[in-house]
Amino acid sequence: MERKLKFGIPKGSLEKATIDLFARAGWTIEVHARSYFPVVDDEELSLVICRPQEMSKYVEAGILDAGITGKDWILENDSKVVVVEDLIYSKASFRPAKWVIAVRGDSPINRLEDLHGKRISTELVNYTKRFFSERGIQVEVSYSWGATEAKVVQGLCDAIVEITETGSTIKAHGLRIIYELMETYPQLIVNEEAYKDDWKRKKVEQIAVLLKGALNSHKKVGLKMNVPSKSLPQVIEILPSITAPTVSQLYDTDWFALEVVVSEKQVRDLVPKLLDLGVQGIIEYSLNKVI
Repeated sequence: MERKLKFGIPKGSLEKATIDLFARAGWTIEVHARSYFPVVDDEELSLVICRPQEMSKYVEAGILDAGITGKDWILENDSKVVVVEDLIYSKASFRPAKWVIAVRGDSPINRLEDLHGKRISTELVNYTKRFFSERGIQVEVSYSWGATEAKVVQGLCDAIVEITETGSTIKAHGLRIIYELMETYPQLIVNEEAYKDDWKRKKVEQIAVLLKGALNSHKKVGLKMNVPSKSLPQVIEILPSITAPTVSQLYDTDWFALEVVVSEKQVRDLVPKLLDLGVQGIIEYSLNKVI
């Protein structure tokens, strides 16, 4: 009997970044117009595209076995799921985003306590309510259907809870951040019962390892080079490495072949130093995964 893992791909801003990440990890996913069922070159996977805000609900209910969604939406829904792996990426970068509390630049509000009795607009309603309730601060929290920054500028609310990567958009709207609620990033989650199934657990762990490997390769490259024996100790000393460089002696010579993984930006400083030490045949190559 053919078995399949029902897996959710987040729709919206994370969709393309997630599909690109899967491609680097070894899976080709094709999304056809007006279809919520992508095609993947893996007969053991059945993919569905759904909103990240709802993903953890479907996984918790067992409608999906597993999926990728933001840590924020798992907390917002208070979902009981197994978090298998943190996957730190976004539509434009490889760093966590932040949910922050922001007010108008000229607002007298500077501390959480100053928000007592105030109105807050956000898409993260449940989490925000719990956050203030736990601190004994009474606020009125309403759902924002979009253009959240504009609401506080227009005086429709006193503060907003909004997501940002750098804070530049919030500042551009003339707002001021007074508190950082949490960092958030995509997480690979699994239904609790599905995780007890040996086959499904191994399939999810396979996906997790390869996706993490693809993320680990970001801005890293491989370097190969030929090193004269007299310079080998100095070369090894200046080369960064995950563990230690791979070194093998070239046949019937006093030269060594050396291979190492380094960050992309280190190459520009390393190459002149390597050349000064008599290194030859330097080759730089890109990496899909580092596991």
